[in-house]
Amino acid sequence: MNRDKRTEIFTRLREANPEPRTELHYSNPFQLLIAVILSAQSTDVGVNKATGALFRKVKTPGAMLKLGEDGLKEHIKTIGLFNTKAKNIMKTCAILQEQHAGKVPEDRAALEALPGVGRKTANVVLNTAFGQPTIAVDTHIFRVSNRTGIAPGKNVNEVEQRLLRLVPDEFKQDAHHWLILHGRYTCIARKPRCQSCCISDLCEYRSKLLD
Repeated sequence: MNRDKRTEIFTRLREANPEPRTELHYSNPFQLLIAVILSAQSTDVGVNKATGALFRKVKTPGAMLKLGEDGLKEHIKTIGLFNTKAKNIMKTCAILQEQHAGKVPEDRAALEALPGVGRKTANVVLNTAFGQPTIAVDTHIFRVSNRTGIAPGKNVNEVEQRLLRLVPDEFKQDAHHWLILHGRYTCIARKPRCQSCCISDLCEYRSKLLD
């Protein structure tokens, strides 16, 4: 796939959704961090249901520590791996209090040093909370990048590096959101909705479902 085709793909995605946003609900960078930690192997819908009441009570690491691990578990027990996630969140909140004055760091290394925070989570926070042009690759973005030919790769790190290299600069800030939403609602796993896809004529997927 050449640069002109990639540019046209992202131009169309931008025209269809000029201001893409994460579907996770949050009101500040700390709540976003917690929501993204909880979203691992869970759906955004499920996370939002669990954090609705939680985030009305908890807006800072200090408030989370005051709630306590057991209190947190009561709010997130419908989410997969909630016991492990609760432990990691409490450890993360303690580090945020002790080392970062209760603030979410805007630095990748500092973010990835937090329990429960890997590269993908750090990328989401850096992009969504702090406006950095990072691209977090989840299962949706990995699928879309490979299926369409935008940035094929054998693993998520390879796809991320290719996206960072190949996506034109003007689209990098929002590329993560466009690709994840496209994978979630159009370029779905089992039966992609090629007939209603705005980039189907540019996509290099050989088994397009156009009938």
